[in-house]
Parts: sequence; structure tokens; C-alpha cells
Amino acid sequence: MTTVSQLTYYPIKGCAGTSVADAEVTPAGLAHDRCFVITSPDGEFRSQRRFPVLAAVRPRVLDGGRRLALSAPGVEDLVIEVRPDGRRQPASVFTWHGEGVHQGADAAEWFSAVLGVPSVLLGVSPAHERVTSGEIPGTTTFADGHAVLVASESSLDCLNERIAARGGEPVPMDRFRPNVVVRGWVTPYTEDSVRRLRAGGVELGYAKLCVRCAVPMVDQATGERRGPEPIRTLATYRRDVEGGVLFGMKAAVLQPGQLAVGDAVMVHSPDELSPSTVAAEPPFTATESRPAESG
Repeated sequence: MTTVSQLTYYPIKGCAGTSVADAEVTPAGLAHDRCFVITSPDGEFRSQRRFPVLAAVRPRVLDGGRRLALSAPGVEDLVIEVRPDGRRQPASVFTWHGEGVHQGADAAEWFSAVLGVPSVLLGVSPAHERVTSGEIPGTTTFADGHAVLVASESSLDCLNERIAARGGEPVPMDRFRPNVVVRGWVTPYTEDSVRRLRAGGVELGYAKLCVRCAVPMVDQATGERRGPEPIRTLATYRRDVEGGVLFGMKAAVLQPGQLAVGDAVMVHSPDELSPSTVAAEPPFTATESRPAESG
């Protein structure tokens, strides 16, 4: 039986996630997922690519989203009242440019201390609009580009077997920061060919495969770079024709609803990928990976 084995939302883009037994899935993804982003004063988003310590920042959504608790090594904990509206400030995520709601001086000072550079915390504004790309378009908050990232346990098992064969240490699923993890697909990377899936009261539609950057080489428990795995091994057999390293499927939300760990996963309209979509066993060095999604 194929089921949902993990559900995780990430309140602040680039920071630690919260695993839950059940979740509301909105048109923009799991409730509270990437509803905040840390940016420079001029709106450029901060990510684990440059600031791996973000992985050790642990946000907690309190009172249904009315407050946000923040903790990180070396600084005092902070609890802020979430500002659903108010002062707006420019925000950008890759090619998307918009605005967010400034969450106040206390949050800005806290993140500036954690990262060592001037930073602000922005929340999604009531006027937020963002259309995502891919085979099936959708919307999202401050995620890299899509509402939901789906990965399977069998894909990770396949990857870790290959890493072990090269003398490396296995990596946990959190290196890839998925929202939905599926158990029971016998064939690794089944998510590549799924075009629609239903679980609980939710239906997801395929947008694109997830091209990985350097973030999976960051230890998500400590916020330290651990490379070169898993990117080095993934790149030996999971490259697209443009050189991107692939793991996971980006999805749009076709039907919002409730989703829970243990819900059966039903695949509708599976479609085989073109043989040219994933290159077979190309030569690679870790530094050749092009910038891509991080979460």
C-alpha cells in the first residue's frame, strides 16, 4: 500500500521545518509553508546557499499563526506577534519580484545577529499574487517556485545505496526539504512520472522535476556544510539534459483539503517521461551543479 509517510511545512524560507501528523493544504501549499522570508534590506532573499546556519533556525507557529517563536544557537529565543498587514517592503525569490509585510525591528535585529548581515523578516501580504511555472501552473508563497515538493522513500533508499557503494555516509530525507514523502512506491523515482496524485482530500498535479543546488549538502540539524554528498552521487545518474541534478517532484495544488500521514496515495494519469528528460550516467564534478531550488 502506498501512503503518505511524512508531512513537513517550513514557516520561514530556508529555515528548519515542522513535521506534523496532518495538515491543511491550501492552493499555495501546506498551511504556514514559506509564509515568511528573510531578505536583505533591499529585498533579496537569504538562503542556505550563502547562509547554511539558517537550517539551525527553528521557527514555531503559535496560536494558529498569530505569533511566531524563533530559536537558534548562540542567541536568545524570540517570540513575535505576526503582522498580517502593515508596512510593505520589496521581496524577491529568483525571478519573482513582489513585496512582503515587514515583521518589525525585533525580528530584523534577531536575524541580523544570527546571519551577521543586515536582514529583515517579511510575511506574505494580503495582496500576494504569484503564478508558478511548469506543466501544471499554480501558486505559492515564498517557496522557490512551486507549492509542494514530493519525494519518495524508495528514491532516497536508492540514492543512499549508491552513496554507500562509493564509501560515503547515507543522508536523511530532510536534506531535500520535501513537504510530502511517499512510502510504498517500489520503483525509485516513481514521482518523476506521476502527473496527478490524490491523498486524503488533496489532489496534486505535476509541475516539474526539482533541480537541486548545494543546499542538500547542508546538515539540516546543525546548519553546517557537509558536502559533497548527496549531490556528488546524484550527479552520476540523475542529471537532466541541461546539467541539473534532480531529486523530487514539484507540484501544484489542484484540490485543496486535508492531508494526513497514513493517507493512501492514489496515482491518476501517470505519464512516462521522455527518454531525453534525464541523462544517463554523465560525467560530473560537484562544482558543476548550476544554481537551482533550495526551499
